[in-house]
Amino acid sequence: MVVWQTDLHSEGVRLVKRGKVRDIYAVAAATHEDCLLIVATDRISAFDVVLPTPIPDKGRVLTQLSVFWFARTQHIVPNHLLTADVTALPPSLRQHAALLRERFMLVRRARVVPVECVVRGYLYGSAWREYQATGQVCGVQLPAGLRLADKLPEPLFTPATKAETGHDENIPFERVAAMVGPALAERLRDLSVRLYRFAADHAEGCGLILADTKFEFGLTDDGDLILVDELLTPDSSRFWDTATYAPGKPQENFDKQFVRDYLERIGWNKEPPAPELPPDIVAKTRERYLEAYRRLTGRTLSDA
Repeated sequence: MVVWQTDLHSEGVRLVKRGKVRDIYAVAAATHEDCLLIVATDRISAFDVVLPTPIPDKGRVLTQLSVFWFARTQHIVPNHLLTADVTALPPSLRQHAALLRERFMLVRRARVVPVECVVRGYLYGSAWREYQATGQVCGVQLPAGLRLADKLPEPLFTPATKAETGHDENIPFERVAAMVGPALAERLRDLSVRLYRFAADHAEGCGLILADTKFEFGLTDDGDLILVDELLTPDSSRFWDTATYAPGKPQENFDKQFVRDYLERIGWNKEPPAPELPPDIVAKTRERYLEAYRRLTGRTLSDA
């Protein structure tokens, strides 16, 4: 089943937001505290524009990988996941079980901390561009002479502002401290680096390099800091194949690289409306998402 958009019309269920990929609903559930339902569709965006062509199974990969990682990182920090088991859906949502299977998470509400907690183990993307211009990344001075995709001496916390539209902006740690307070800023940094190290070690055992990733945190009504949103998926992380990794040049990613490359080749101006994607680009992109899931979890998606 390819899911472009969900419209869940049930008592006690209210659409809160449609993001680029996810549809988010408020749910009043007797079996759980007042919570949110996050549904990952098969929409895909590039250059901050949602494309008109979905990628089959993409939403299932994002959800099942997040569930995989949430279960394995609870010893580092708690998270917002209540259940992703379709048999545990509240009565108001059971009629939508076929649509929601493997692509939903029922989660705790939290006040999202307005900082993208990015951790980089390798010099790539916006960090590479900043390094070329200043020799620094987010105010941190790096050694001279580093190449594109070089491994950094230590994982680097490079926070960014959360932008509703357009691109996020890399900011120094001092600005994070000013935004949320020094104590919380330090917790965000320390937890993010611990999560990155844990995930990078796991990925290495799967023949993958976790080049960088971003985390989002929230505060519950009780003041607890928890992980929210997605976790260590191809949409929030750069995974590279250790077998083909070579610094000094662009790397192949397990994400929507085929889509970006195609759109660059055809000369799209990166303004809406976006063009349709041809079947071969859709198929190759889907294969990369499924392969990332298989490599990281050791099972195929149908076994999830």
